[in-house]
Amino acid sequence: MLNLRLKLNQDVFLGEEKKSPRDGFGDALSELADKNKSIVAMSADLSESVKLKTFSQKYPERFIQTGIAEQNMCSIASGLAMEGKIPFVVTHAIFLTSRAWDQIRLSICMANANVKICGSHEGFSNGPDGASAEPLEDIAIMRVIPNMTVINPIDYEQTKKAVLEISKHTGPVYLRFSKAELPNITTKETPFKIGKADTLVEGDSVTVISCGGITYQALEAVKNLKAKYKINAELIASPTIKPLDEYKILESVKKTGRCVTVEEHQVIGGLGSAVSELLSEKLPSPLLRIGVGDTFGESGDYKDLLNKYGLSSHHIEEKVINFLKDKGKK
Repeated sequence: MLNLRLKLNQDVFLGEEKKSPRDGFGDALSELADKNKSIVAMSADLSESVKLKTFSQKYPERFIQTGIAEQNMCSIASGLAMEGKIPFVVTHAIFLTSRAWDQIRLSICMANANVKICGSHEGFSNGPDGASAEPLEDIAIMRVIPNMTVINPIDYEQTKKAVLEISKHTGPVYLRFSKAELPNITTKETPFKIGKADTLVEGDSVTVISCGGITYQALEAVKNLKAKYKINAELIASPTIKPLDEYKILESVKKTGRCVTVEEHQVIGGLGSAVSELLSEKLPSPLLRIGVGDTFGESGDYKDLLNKYGLSSHHIEEKVINFLKDKGKK
């Protein structure tokens, strides 16, 4: 039996109904707008795809459709923030972060404008549209910008909570979330706070750190490592990638002596790199980064792509086992 640290969804392994984090985003923003009149939503011709339809119908006077003009949308958002509004800039993550990076850096972050940059369809969750539509570099290019907070929630419920929390945070935020239908790992009662990681499963053999929707695959792998091989992996969900919860990560790695990161992103520049930077400076330790290996994606079914690129639970399980063997720890 896994030692579940947080109040999690105990049916997560029982095939319960799945929900998409992008639905959590849309539901939360609509609910939040009922209470906070300063919130403005902006879309680049993809409002239905990013679940802004309800918001746009309820609050047409607070919804701006800029068309396919991501750079202009971010510049407008910066101006609205200067006038006291809380603009949520929402479109597919690949278009938002790659096309509008200059405006995000200069107009939003250099001005420390209170803009919430929300990128849907993370990683391979937009798989059928192919490599050009799969954001696998966005965490890297967002977390390098000064003043930027970077958050990648793990499921529907946590995405809802993240929307509420970033609305209260002053300054630029990049919120990245998945299109895929995923099991809920957390519940309505599970706490969420910017800058805090969560210990999902306690263990002492190896620390596994994950972010985003791929955390479910990591959780499955940790369960199987325990059941099949008596490997007690400690699983930490780190939805906030910048700033990292340094204390929790360091305390866990001090205990286990080994660390593995799992992300639906390039291994270069994302969560794994952030953890590597932390450990190299404060607690040099063996580290395995699991992610996309410096390559572009391709068109395909979401599950098939996770499998091909080594991110399915059985691949994570195998890589952790080999990592422990290579480091002389079984």
